[in-house]
Amino acid sequence: MKLSSIREKLQSVDVSVKFGEIENINASTIEVSGLRPGIGDIVKIIASDGDERLGMVTELKKKSFFVAPFTYVEGLKVGDKVYIDEEGLTIPVSDALLGRVVDPLMRPKDGKGAISGGTPMPIIRPPIDAMKRGLIEEKFSVGVKTIDGLLTTGAGQKVGIFAGSGVGKSTLMGMIVRGAEAPIKVVALIGERGREIPEFIAKNLGGDLTNTVIVVATSDDSSLMRKYGAFAAMTVAEYFKEQGKDVLFIMDSVTRFAMAQREIGLALGEPPTSKGYPPSSLTLLAQLMERAGKEEGKGAITAFFTVLIEGDDMSDPIADQSRSILDGHIVLSREMTDLGIYPPINILNSASRVMNDVVDEKHKAAAMKFRRLYALLKENEVLIRIGAYTKGSDPELDEAIAKKPQMEAFMKQDPSENISFEETKKMLLSIV
Repeated sequence: MKLSSIREKLQSVDVSVKFGEIENINASTIEVSGLRPGIGDIVKIIASDGDERLGMVTELKKKSFFVAPFTYVEGLKVGDKVYIDEEGLTIPVSDALLGRVVDPLMRPKDGKGAISGGTPMPIIRPPIDAMKRGLIEEKFSVGVKTIDGLLTTGAGQKVGIFAGSGVGKSTLMGMIVRGAEAPIKVVALIGERGREIPEFIAKNLGGDLTNTVIVVATSDDSSLMRKYGAFAAMTVAEYFKEQGKDVLFIMDSVTRFAMAQREIGLALGEPPTSKGYPPSSLTLLAQLMERAGKEEGKGAITAFFTVLIEGDDMSDPIADQSRSILDGHIVLSREMTDLGIYPPINILNSASRVMNDVVDEKHKAAAMKFRRLYALLKENEVLIRIGAYTKGSDPELDEAIAKKPQMEAFMKQDPSENISFEETKKMLLSIV
C-alpha cells in the first residue's frame, strides 16, 4: 500500500484521545465540560499530581455535566483533565476472592497481596426475569434454632433482619454466616464504622473466612462507594450463582445504603420525601434486592438484609419499603434482650413467607402451636404476674404456662452454637 493512501486513511480517522476539563468543584460533585457522556458513564479524573480517580456521570447539561466522585475531592483543581472510561463500571470477579476482604472495586483491604485475574462483570445488572425464577421448595438451614424451627427459610429467599441500634444484629449475622448450609458466602458491610470490620471478622466469624468474601465500604467512604458497594457484592454473589452454586448473601445495612443514595439524590436536586429520602432511594432497594433469588438452571442466592430501624420504629420508610419487597422479616426486640433472650428474635412480629412450602406438615403444625402458646403467654402476662389468673380456667393457657421454661430455652442460643436443622426440628416437636 502506498504511503499517500495510508496518510489519507489516517487523516479520515480521529485517533486523538478526547478529554474534558473540570470547571467547578464542590464537596460532593464536579462539573466538567468538553465531553459528551451519557448518564451512568464512568470517567477517570487525572489530578495535577498524576493521581487517577474514578467518578460517575450523574447529571447532564447542554455544555457540561456533573460527576459524583468515588473518592475524596481534595487535591483536584479547576482545569484537571477528565476522560471517559470505555470499560464502564465493571469489577474483576474470580474464585480468588474467596477468603479475602475487598473494597467495592475488588481491591484488597486485608493486606494479603493483590488479587490477580478475574472475569470483568458489570456492577449494575438486571434482576432475574420473573418467568425464569425457580420455585422456592428447599429449606435453607442457618443453624439458629428460632429461625430454622419457627421462621424456616428456603434456598433463594430474601429475608430482612429489622433491629434498632445495639440490639444484636451483628451477632445474629455472625451466627448465620457460620451456621448456614451454603458452599459460598458473600458478606457486604456497607456504611459501617471502620472499627466494626475487624471486630466482626474476629469476634462474630471467629476469624474464619473459608469460602467467604467480605466486601467493605465504610462510613468514611464516599456516598458513591457505599451505594455501589452493595451492587458490587451482589455481582460477586451472581458470579458464583452462575456456576450453579448456592450462595448466602448477607448485607449490613440497607439503611446505610439508602442514606448513601439520599446524599447523592439531594445533591442532584431531587425532592426530599418522607424523612428526607428522595424517590430514587426507594426505587433503588428493589433494583438491589430483586437480584437475589433462585434461577432455573443455575444456583440460588439466599439473601439476608439488615435494616436499622431508628427508635425501633417499624414504620420507617426504608423498613416499610423493604418489608414490601422481601419474602420474610425477622424482627429483633429490645424487650427480649431485657429478658435475657439471645438472639432476641420476636417470633410474633416476624414471619417467613415461604415456610409452608419448605417444611413438612408435622413441622408446620408444631411451629404454629408454639407461636400460639407463646402469644397466649404474652397476652396474659400481666394477669399471670400479679396472680390474677386461676389455674384451670383455660387449659391451653395452662399448657403455655407449663411449657414456658422449655419455650424460652428453645429461643435462647449461645453465639458459638451451631445446631443442625434435624436437631432443631426434634427439639421443637418434643416441646409441643
